[in-house]
Amino acid sequence: MTLLVDAHCHASPVWFEPVEPLVLQMDLNGVRHAVLTQALGQFDNAYQEDCLRRYPGRFASVVGVDATDPAASRKLAEAAQGGAVGVRLRPEARSPGAEPLAVWRVAADHGLVISCAGSPAALLDDAFASLVRSFPNMIFALEHLGGWTRGDCDRSDAVRAGIFALADFPNVILKVPALGQLSPRDMRGKLPASGCVLDKGPAMIVLDMLARFGADRMMWGSDYPPVSSREGYANALHWTRDIFSQCPSQVVDAVFGGTAARIFNLGLSRG
Repeated sequence: MTLLVDAHCHASPVWFEPVEPLVLQMDLNGVRHAVLTQALGQFDNAYQEDCLRRYPGRFASVVGVDATDPAASRKLAEAAQGGAVGVRLRPEARSPGAEPLAVWRVAADHGLVISCAGSPAALLDDAFASLVRSFPNMIFALEHLGGWTRGDCDRSDAVRAGIFALADFPNVILKVPALGQLSPRDMRGKLPASGCVLDKGPAMIVLDMLARFGADRMMWGSDYPPVSSREGYANALHWTRDIFSQCPSQVVDAVFGGTAARIFNLGLSRG
């Protein structure tokens, strides 16, 4: 049976939804594990730590830290000791003082995965390439297909080529967003009685990315609960998986579970 892992979702008692609706959606759709990813601007990770305790083995936690906080390095180390397997940082995040890469270094020292939330302009900047080179053994997971689905991305050929070029870094991987982010619904159109209501054409970029990065460097994430205001959780899984319908089963298995399970150590022995 295919192991399904949601590599990008959120839960919070103060923003979005608590974890229980996420668990329900996972159970309804056969998703075994999920990666709780801290909301941008939120640096209190106690709730995610609590989720790890309440649902042992079900979740991985990607925490948030304020890199400009002089205590950020200490707080990140403590979060790692508390069970975090990743940290969400913007590509331009720098620590104050004499060591601007201090928080990145702590992440590397603790074997954390970087969930990198940034615009294409930031991710394609030479400064980001230099950062990635500085930590060759640390995984940089670029959110939303390297920023391709962000509102500030013009989806130009230059941006496409720039994201393709990041595949040259073996420690850079992509989070695959749901179809609703790749191809937003025309709200003027009438909904059909059944089937996918979105145009899959714009989503074919994912297969181009697959050819460059490979399935072992791509992982699907629902972006729950914001996805509920788009196509919804089940459609985010099934419609996005349909994009890969002509791919070998091992490719689908990697993108929709295997890659995330491996890098976040989900469903595997923790020794």
